[in-house]
Amino acid sequence: MSENEPALLHQLYRETYQKVLQPRMLSGHFQGRLLSLLSKLLRPKYILEIGTYTGYSALCLAEGLRPDGQLITIDKNEELEPLVNKYFGLSGFGHQLEFKIGKAIDIIPNLEFQPDLVFIDADKSAYQQYFDLVIDRMPSGGVILADNVLWSGKVVEALDPKDLDTAALLAFNAHIQRDPRVENVLMPIRDGLQLIRKK
Repeated sequence: MSENEPALLHQLYRETYQKVLQPRMLSGHFQGRLLSLLSKLLRPKYILEIGTYTGYSALCLAEGLRPDGQLITIDKNEELEPLVNKYFGLSGFGHQLEFKIGKAIDIIPNLEFQPDLVFIDADKSAYQQYFDLVIDRMPSGGVILADNVLWSGKVVEALDPKDLDTAALLAFNAHIQRDPRVENVLMPIRDGLQLIRKK
């Protein structure tokens, strides 16, 4: 009984599954509607997304942007740029969206805006580094969303010493839990979504 998926996002979902490797990386209907609703509640002027994939989550987050707002999304996979830009252009938000190609760790320190909302959904081994790069740039009340923090349930299983991604997510979740600058709720939605608010 959640809100229906907009037609354009359904089209992007289908094209991603038809043409792109690892389509399960896409946020999808349920999580996408949650991202949209959270963004609408926050009404951010500036959104930063780390990990674009095919642009589905960026388009969901953009639904809550202020009319004078901007969303910057970063991804290292330049092969996806034509697909991302195609749907950005069709969305009606195209003038507010900027797709930067490269390493987020290099790009974030040079951004000029102060993000009100950050969505982290990139390489899991760098989650804590991304958090540390953005938290002091954000205003009080700013929100960070971190995806895949349950990692298909692996975070509650016996840890394989070779599984660096699971170890990194365990460390990230623990880091958030004890950071006095934030308050958080780990939501068991889809693959786990960490909701973090800066005090």
